[in-house]
Amino acid sequence: MTKREFLGMASVGVVAVALVGRRSLTGGSAGTPDANLRIRLTDAEWRARLSPASYEVLRKGDTEVPGTSPLVGEHRNGTFACAGCDQALFASSTKYDSHTGWPSFWDTLPNATTRHMDLTIARPRTEIRCSACGGHLGHVFDDGPKPTGLRYCMNGVALAFHPAVV
Repeated sequence: MTKREFLGMASVGVVAVALVGRRSLTGGSAGTPDANLRIRLTDAEWRARLSPASYEVLRKGDTEVPGTSPLVGEHRNGTFACAGCDQALFASSTKYDSHTGWPSFWDTLPNATTRHMDLTIARPRTEIRCSACGGHLGHVFDDGPKPTGLRYCMNGVALAFHPAVV
C-alpha cells in the first residue's frame, strides 16, 4: 500500500466515523429530549408556540440569515431570554457588536445554557442550547472580548428581549 492510498483510506475512515458518530457526539438534534430539561413539549406544541423561523432554529438547529434580526441593534438595558420558554439567558450588559450580523454576548447568565459538540460542518463547533427547554440558540467561539474572550453568537429568532423596569 502506498502512502497516498493509506492517506486516502484514512480520510474516508475519518469521514465515516464523523458521520456515524455525529448524533451521539452532538447529543442529537435540538429537539432531542434530555432528561435534565424542565420544559418538555411535543413537536406539535412547539410548532403552535413558535413562529416558523423560531421553530426551525430552536427545534431543528437551523441558522437565521445574518443581519436580519432586530435584536442585533437592541441596546437597551434588560435581559435576553429564550424565545421558546422565556428563560433568562443573557444580561444586556454582556452584549456587544461582533460585526457578524447576529446578536453576540461575552457571557451567559449562570446555569442558563448548556454546551454540546457540533460536528455538522467541516470543523467542530460548540453549540449553545437553553438549559430549560433544550432549544438551539447558536454557537460559542473563543474570539470574543475581555473579560471572557468568548463570543456567544446567537440567533435573534431564538431570543426574546425584555427591557429593564425603571
